[in-house]
Amino acid sequence: MAEKARIAIFISGTGTNMAALLYAGLLETSRYDVVLVASNVPDAQGLEIARAEGIETFVHSHKGHSREEHDAAMEAALIASETEYLVLAGYMRILSDDFVRRWEGRILNIHPSLLPKYKGLDTFARAIAAGDSHAGASVHIVTPELDAGEVLAQAKVAIRECETPQTLAERVKYAEHQLFPRAVTDYVSRPYDARYVYERVRDIALALPETHARDSHGSPGFRVGAEKSGKFFAHFSENHHGSEHIAVLVKTSGMDELLDLVEAQPDTYFKPAYYGASGWIGLILNRPGTDWVHVAEWLERSWRSAAPARLTKLHDAAGMF
Repeated sequence: MAEKARIAIFISGTGTNMAALLYAGLLETSRYDVVLVASNVPDAQGLEIARAEGIETFVHSHKGHSREEHDAAMEAALIASETEYLVLAGYMRILSDDFVRRWEGRILNIHPSLLPKYKGLDTFARAIAAGDSHAGASVHIVTPELDAGEVLAQAKVAIRECETPQTLAERVKYAEHQLFPRAVTDYVSRPYDARYVYERVRDIALALPETHARDSHGSPGFRVGAEKSGKFFAHFSENHHGSEHIAVLVKTSGMDELLDLVEAQPDTYFKPAYYGASGWIGLILNRPGTDWVHVAEWLERSWRSAAPARLTKLHDAAGMF
């Protein structure tokens, strides 16, 4: 099983959603560990729950500090705890744009509506006033635009006759406690999900000129050029030939470069069976913090080694504009 992801949780109050995440994380089957609970409110009740379970806590009041100053203190605690993902669970502060950009794709939030409906506040009152049949909660990726990131999961809760925002909020809380741990688990497991990883590789590979997908020796591959005469520039490998890795195989300049990379960075590269003898290197993808820009650079380099000169020239020319 892959290493558990290290997550931190920011709270501002009672921490009921934090508690749901924390106790789900304590299960043997959990794919994450809660390594920090931090708050902008010194007496937030949720901090006591975390302390009782032996979880590290951190407090830094936002009062008397600029948003950037406060974010810097909170971020320092994240870095010190070696956090990989940040989860906002009732954190009543809007993070600065720079903070969000530095943690792009690694901050999750739960919002009390069925996004994209009702961003912002008073979501239950707005749903009732609109005559909606259901309200609910959404787990989404945090972006600089408020409540606008990719929605990862949702839970619907029926709106009854004579419902009030208060009664609806109480029932949505039950749904949130079920939804949040599952959505976080699914998200932090993405790097180890072969289908998700393959789709990312496929999108990058097929964005290059005149490429198409084609299986090779029972594994997905990508070629450049005509359907019949194209050349392979990448192969997707999932535990292929007994390997423990999910990887993309790309072309190096030769055996010297391949062996040097494997020796210097064994957590990133390996010499694949069968393909390795021809100078193909395995770029390991089922690991924390995969750099997808680096993956894209390798795919483009490998594509260049297989593409006809007319394509590389056109690609270079297009890149100048």
